Amino acid sequence: MHKICGIDEAGRGPLAGELVVSGVVLDGEVKGLMDSKKLSAKRREELYEQIIKNSKYHIVIISVEDIDTQGISKCLHNALVEIQQNLSGYRYIFDGNSKFGVNGIETLIKADDKIPEVSAASILAKVTRDRLMIEYAKLYPEYGFDRHKGYATKAHYAALHKHNRCPIHRKSFFIKGLDGLFGISTANNMNF
Repeated sequence: MHKICGIDEAGRGPLAGELVVSGVVLDGEVKGLMDSKKLSAKRREELYEQIIKNSKYHIVIISVEDIDTQGISKCLHNALVEIQQNLSGYRYIFDGNSKFGVNGIETLIKADDKIPEVSAASILAKVTRDRLMIEYAKLYPEYGFDRHKGYATKAHYAALHKHNRCPIHRKSFFIKGLDGLFGISTANNMNF
């Protein structure tokens, strides 16, 4: 029986920031692993350090430009292949229900709450992405990225309405999801 390489992502749905996918093979025991969304930010940070010390791992950070030009599905496909190449010879379990066209991947809904390796991958992906968004909040304080991490909250929509996009907003998401929401069109003031 092959050891498990758990895989999970953070940032599939936000309006801004990168997509992060991580793969984790645990070498030692890490207590308290569960779906990263059920943990406090402080606890995720503590577990992140323990996971790093007790695993082989690979983290893929996908740029906003790649998301806009290739689409989320292609980006996830590429990330899964990269994880297989960097952590080879394991049983790969990816949280969710899609393999994104990659052979050798098993999927399981809520795997991040059932399989420790996937929980660990969930935590690495979430903490990595949250750290990036906290740094972006320093560059673009008017958007509040440190609070909502780029997700579509009321505060984020209000900031977009007031300031338009900044360079880390996903243009493809904005056009599909927000265009015209506040009477703004992409032809109006939406160019960098």
